[in-house]
Amino acid sequence: MRISRAIALGAVSAMLLAGCTTNVYEEGAFAGGGGGDAADAAGGGGGGGNEADNTGQVLVSGANTGVEGAALQEIYDTYVNEAQDDFTVTYSGSDGFEQEVILQIEGGTPPDVASFPQPGAVIEQAEQGNLVALEDLGYDIEELNSRFGEYLVSLGEYDGKHYGIPDLVNFKSAVWYNVPAFEEGGYETPETWDELIALSDQMVADGLTPWCLGTGSDAATGWPGTDWIEDITLRQAGVDDYDAWVNGELPFSSDSIKRSWELFGDIIFTDGYVLGGANNISGNDFRDAPDPMFQDPPQCMMHRQATFITNFFPGAGSDDELTAGEDYDFFPFPDIDGNSGALMAGQMLAIFRNAPEVKEYLDLYTAQEPQCALGTIAGISFISPRLDVGEDCYDNIIIAQAAGTLNEALNSGVARFDGSDLMPPEVGSGEFWNSMNNYTDSGPDNLDDVLASIDAAFGN
Repeated sequence: MRISRAIALGAVSAMLLAGCTTNVYEEGAFAGGGGGDAADAAGGGGGGGNEADNTGQVLVSGANTGVEGAALQEIYDTYVNEAQDDFTVTYSGSDGFEQEVILQIEGGTPPDVASFPQPGAVIEQAEQGNLVALEDLGYDIEELNSRFGEYLVSLGEYDGKHYGIPDLVNFKSAVWYNVPAFEEGGYETPETWDELIALSDQMVADGLTPWCLGTGSDAATGWPGTDWIEDITLRQAGVDDYDAWVNGELPFSSDSIKRSWELFGDIIFTDGYVLGGANNISGNDFRDAPDPMFQDPPQCMMHRQATFITNFFPGAGSDDELTAGEDYDFFPFPDIDGNSGALMAGQMLAIFRNAPEVKEYLDLYTAQEPQCALGTIAGISFISPRLDVGEDCYDNIIIAQAAGTLNEALNSGVARFDGSDLMPPEVGSGEFWNSMNNYTDSGPDNLDDVLASIDAAFGN
């Protein structure tokens, strides 16, 4: 989930998921927000405050726009607005959500509920005392843990209370490939890193280019490269080192994290591996990067990106769109040193107003039936964070496959959230991105300087 951050700093996650750059809802729908002073809206922040009177409406904002924003409103209408007569839920999506919601909060007019693409933004609002704790809304955290898994719920924890409900997940550990081209070449999908390298070598020997890779994303250029580092780290270093790294306890320059960059370097700096070469990666827009994979003949054979990327495949949304499972498919990012994992991004619902209708909206929307129904709406790539929403809920076979892989990893304890989204903004959406560009542009000899610059931003 990463699109508005791809256009505005700190917002990539959700905008990508949206796959669109226009807001289909009335602009300025949240001028006036949830009403009243921000601290009042939050019930005094942190402590929950007094329960507000029912205003008859619940205003929800987020970064999902276009088809996916409309899908959310459809779910709200069907499973919330038509289920009761006390209030109406209205969704407003914007590509500039992350910037706009801060202005609304500072102006005392926040939405009732905001779906933040980064859990770190939820914690920041909790620290400032702007949010209502889930405990103060009457939630049983153990019940939420059983519904969403303890890991996801923990991402919204601050100072002993919880401030975020998991929302709209995106599976990131996917390597896409051209099915007919793989079949013609007799290639098998790899399960381990060594097999992936061997496959890449075989493709080069066959006169093919293994990889499409582009990290261009306007002001957020570099973030797709950080996903590679995160996927590799999760596997070769394991979840304990991954968590320590994300929390700033394990430096980028440590042997454990440095190895992830070196393994990524084995992909991007090996002659013939990447279409256009490493020094063209940052100038290649991530939305256009997979296109050559579907040319005739294919100009590259594989592309690592989250499940939202199918929204940018050639012909997407038209009569000429490619067919999942026939024209393209994916295999999970391979194991390294025997370790598996799953990288994800997603959103968290944060509450700014303590009111009965807000709690009822949350209960109705996060129930199993509407969460399952999200998977039946054409053109979206949502994965529900609920553990009981199985593969049979998804009409799209690719999203069903991704949901099954992610749920298995969550249940096994090896799924982790996008690391840069959990890091402080000056690191995760700042120096990490910038240094990734320096690395791809300048080559492997500057790796020590690259890692030192990120550590300095992290205070290490």
